[in-house]
Formats: sequence, structure tokens, C-alpha cells
Amino acid sequence: MVTDLQEIESTLKNIMLECVPPLQVRKETPTLLELAGTRPAMQGKQKVDGFYFGSVVPKPKDIRLYFFPIYTHVDAFEDIPEGVRKCLKGKSCFHIKKLDEELERAFREMVQRGLELYRKDDLV
Repeated sequence: MVTDLQEIESTLKNIMLECVPPLQVRKETPTLLELAGTRPAMQGKQKVDGFYFGSVVPKPKDIRLYFFPIYTHVDAFEDIPEGVRKCLKGKSCFHIKKLDEELERAFREMVQRGLELYRKDDLV
């Protein structure tokens, strides 16, 4: 069980970066990794260069994974494992304090599923 926040952040960033390409890195700083699609799309009432996919943001007590496909495609993620569901705060933000192999695998599968949904919707 990993509890070191820097290690958890690194793992989550690597999971997200496995999707580049076809996703693009929109922002990358020490306090933010943000990914988006690559095709112009409407996001709400605004046209954007790439539809928002997700972010990894370190906080003092946990690492946040903002994952937009779980918000836009709710039905596709109803079966996420209980351990992942426990990390979900709100509709699309995961607060991660601990990470074991099972959770890491579940997050990786969830991100890959989100990527496939974006491909299907022609957002990448």
C-alpha cells in the first residue's frame, strides 16, 4: 500500500500520460497536469481546442484526480470498483490518499475506458 503522496501523484500522472497521444497535454506544471482531446468541440456553450479529459492535482492531504468522462458518460462507469467509488467526491473528483495495486489497476482501466469513449465520440 503506497501512502507517499509524491509517489501516488507520479503513478496517476503516468496513468494519464499513457493516453498521450491521442490526448494532448493542455497544461503541465508542478501543481497541475491537464489533458484534453485534440479536436475542436463545444464544451457547454464555448468552443474549445480540445474537450477536457482530466487533471492530476496534488493537495496537502491527498492527490486529486479530476476525471471528466465519469461526468459526461455516467452510465459507462456505474460498475467501477468500490475502492475507486470511495475516493469519488462529488461527480468527477477523486481524492486519493492511498494506492495499492488493485486501485492502480482500476484507475488505469477507468482512464482507458474514458479514452475509448472520447474516441467513440470523435473528441480525439
